[in-house]
Amino acid sequence: MVGMEYLLLLLGAIFCAYRAIVSKKILSSTIYLACISALVSAVLYLLGAPQVAVMELSVGAGLVTVLLVYAVSVVGEDALDPASVIPKPLAFVVVGLVAAFLGWMIYPSIQIAPETGPVDLASVLWQSRVLDVWIQIVLIFSGVMGVLGLLSERMPEGSKETHS
Repeated sequence: MVGMEYLLLLLGAIFCAYRAIVSKKILSSTIYLACISALVSAVLYLLGAPQVAVMELSVGAGLVTVLLVYAVSVVGEDALDPASVIPKPLAFVVVGLVAAFLGWMIYPSIQIAPETGPVDLASVLWQSRVLDVWIQIVLIFSGVMGVLGLLSERMPEGSKETHS
Protein backbone atom coordinates (compact mmCIF):
# COMPACT_ATOMS: atom_id res chain seq x y z
CA MET A 1 0.00 0.00 0.00
CA VAL A 2 3.02 2.25 0.39
CA GLY A 3 3.54 2.61 -3.36
CA MET A 4 -0.15 3.03 -4.20
CA GLU A 5 -0.17 6.81 -3.69
CA TYR A 6 2.84 7.12 -5.99
CA LEU A 7 1.07 5.06 -8.63
CA LEU A 8 -2.09 7.17 -8.39
CA LEU A 9 -0.12 10.41 -8.62
CA LEU A 10 1.86 9.05 -11.57
CA LEU A 11 -1.31 7.99 -13.38
CA GLY A 12 -2.84 11.40 -12.72
CA ALA A 13 0.25 13.14 -14.09
CA ILE A 14 0.27 10.90 -17.17
CA PHE A 15 -3.41 11.63 -17.79
CA CYS A 16 -2.89 15.39 -17.41
CA ALA A 17 0.16 15.27 -19.68
CA TYR A 18 -1.80 13.41 -22.34
CA ARG A 19 -4.68 15.88 -22.09
CA ALA A 20 -2.25 18.82 -22.28
CA ILE A 21 -0.75 17.41 -25.47
CA VAL A 22 -3.98 16.52 -27.28
CA SER A 23 -6.00 19.56 -26.19
CA LYS A 24 -6.95 21.89 -29.03
CA LYS A 25 -7.02 25.02 -26.83
CA ILE A 26 -3.87 26.49 -25.37
CA LEU A 27 -5.67 27.67 -22.24
CA SER A 28 -6.86 24.19 -21.30
CA SER A 29 -3.37 22.82 -21.99
CA THR A 30 -2.03 25.42 -19.56
CA ILE A 31 -4.46 24.27 -16.87
CA TYR A 32 -3.43 20.64 -17.40
CA LEU A 33 0.23 21.65 -17.09
CA ALA A 34 -0.60 23.32 -13.77
CA CYS A 35 -2.22 20.06 -12.64
CA ILE A 36 0.94 18.17 -13.59
CA SER A 37 2.99 20.57 -11.49
CA ALA A 38 0.63 20.12 -8.53
CA LEU A 39 0.91 16.33 -8.79
CA VAL A 40 4.70 16.50 -9.07
CA SER A 41 4.83 18.68 -5.97
CA ALA A 42 2.71 16.09 -4.12
CA VAL A 43 5.20 13.39 -5.12
CA LEU A 44 8.11 15.55 -3.96
CA TYR A 45 6.38 16.10 -0.63
CA LEU A 46 5.78 12.38 -0.21
CA LEU A 47 9.43 11.70 -1.04
CA GLY A 48 10.49 13.89 1.89
CA ALA A 49 11.35 17.15 0.14
CA PRO A 50 8.68 19.56 1.39
CA GLN A 51 10.63 22.71 0.55
CA VAL A 52 11.21 21.59 -3.03
CA ALA A 53 7.53 20.65 -3.23
CA VAL A 54 6.50 24.14 -2.12
CA MET A 55 8.77 25.74 -4.72
CA GLU A 56 7.48 23.44 -7.47
CA LEU A 57 3.89 24.18 -6.56
CA SER A 58 4.32 27.93 -6.35
CA VAL A 59 6.47 28.30 -9.46
CA GLY A 60 5.13 25.49 -11.65
CA ALA A 61 1.44 25.67 -10.85
CA GLY A 62 1.35 29.33 -9.90
CA LEU A 63 3.75 31.67 -11.62
CA VAL A 64 4.30 29.72 -14.85
CA THR A 65 0.56 29.22 -15.29
CA VAL A 66 -0.08 32.94 -14.82
CA LEU A 67 2.63 33.79 -17.35
CA LEU A 68 1.29 31.31 -19.90
CA VAL A 69 -2.25 32.65 -19.51
CA TYR A 70 -0.88 36.17 -19.90
CA ALA A 71 1.01 35.19 -23.06
CA VAL A 72 -2.11 33.57 -24.52
CA SER A 73 -4.17 36.66 -23.72
CA VAL A 74 -1.62 38.95 -25.37
CA VAL A 75 -0.88 36.84 -28.45
CA GLY A 76 -4.27 35.17 -28.81
CA GLU A 77 -5.09 31.58 -29.57
CA ASP A 78 -5.29 32.24 -33.31
CA ALA A 79 -1.49 32.56 -33.50
CA LEU A 80 -1.04 28.84 -32.80
CA ASP A 81 0.55 26.87 -35.62
CA PRO A 82 -0.75 23.30 -35.24
CA ALA A 83 2.05 21.80 -37.34
CA SER A 84 4.26 19.52 -35.27
CA VAL A 85 7.96 20.30 -35.15
CA ILE A 86 9.04 16.83 -33.98
CA PRO A 87 8.03 13.72 -35.94
CA LYS A 88 5.72 11.37 -34.00
CA PRO A 89 8.07 8.34 -33.93
CA LEU A 90 10.87 10.47 -32.49
CA ALA A 91 8.47 11.96 -29.94
CA PHE A 92 7.37 8.49 -28.80
CA VAL A 93 10.99 7.35 -28.46
CA VAL A 94 11.91 10.45 -26.43
CA VAL A 95 8.86 10.05 -24.16
CA GLY A 96 9.69 6.37 -23.65
CA LEU A 97 13.31 7.14 -22.78
CA VAL A 98 12.30 9.88 -20.36
CA ALA A 99 9.73 7.60 -18.70
CA ALA A 100 12.29 4.79 -18.35
CA PHE A 101 14.91 7.15 -16.96
CA LEU A 102 12.40 8.66 -14.53
CA GLY A 103 11.36 5.21 -13.34
CA TRP A 104 15.01 4.22 -12.92
CA MET A 105 15.60 7.33 -10.79
CA ILE A 106 12.42 7.09 -8.68
CA TYR A 107 12.41 3.35 -7.96
CA PRO A 108 15.30 3.34 -5.43
CA SER A 109 13.80 6.25 -3.50
CA ILE A 110 10.49 4.43 -3.11
CA GLN A 111 12.21 1.38 -1.62
CA ILE A 112 14.14 3.31 1.06
CA ALA A 113 12.19 4.37 4.15
CA PRO A 114 12.80 8.00 5.12
CA GLU A 115 15.07 8.42 8.13
CA THR A 116 13.45 11.61 9.35
CA GLY A 117 10.12 11.93 11.06
CA PRO A 118 7.03 13.34 9.43
CA VAL A 119 7.32 16.95 8.34
CA ASP A 120 4.40 19.29 8.79
CA LEU A 121 3.89 21.34 5.64
CA ALA A 122 2.39 24.27 7.55
CA SER A 123 5.46 24.55 9.79
CA VAL A 124 7.77 24.47 6.77
CA LEU A 125 5.73 27.14 4.99
CA TRP A 126 5.08 29.54 7.84
CA GLN A 127 8.17 29.10 10.03
CA SER A 128 11.15 28.12 7.90
CA ARG A 129 10.30 29.73 4.55
CA VAL A 130 7.90 32.53 5.49
CA LEU A 131 9.66 35.29 3.53
CA ASP A 132 9.83 33.20 0.35
CA VAL A 133 6.17 32.26 0.63
CA TRP A 134 5.03 35.87 1.10
CA ILE A 135 7.12 37.07 -1.84
CA GLN A 136 5.68 34.32 -4.05
CA ILE A 137 2.13 35.12 -2.90
CA VAL A 138 2.64 38.78 -3.81
CA LEU A 139 4.18 37.92 -7.20
CA ILE A 140 1.43 35.46 -8.12
CA PHE A 141 -1.28 37.88 -6.96
CA SER A 142 0.31 40.70 -8.98
CA GLY A 143 0.48 38.48 -12.06
CA VAL A 144 -3.15 37.44 -11.73
CA MET A 145 -4.27 41.05 -11.26
CA GLY A 146 -2.21 42.10 -14.29
CA VAL A 147 -3.77 39.40 -16.46
CA LEU A 148 -7.26 40.31 -15.25
CA GLY A 149 -6.54 43.97 -15.96
CA LEU A 150 -5.38 43.16 -19.48
CA LEU A 151 -8.37 40.95 -20.13
CA SER A 152 -10.81 43.59 -18.88
CA GLU A 153 -9.27 46.28 -21.13
CA ARG A 154 -9.87 44.22 -24.25
CA MET A 155 -13.37 45.01 -25.53
CA PRO A 156 -15.22 43.04 -28.21
CA GLU A 157 -15.37 44.66 -31.65
CA GLY A 158 -19.16 45.14 -31.58
CA SER A 159 -19.24 47.01 -28.26
CA LYS A 160 -16.76 49.80 -29.12
CA GLU A 161 -18.29 53.25 -29.19
CA THR A 162 -17.39 55.68 -31.94
CA HIS A 163 -17.19 59.37 -31.25
CA SER A 164 -17.80 61.79 -34.11
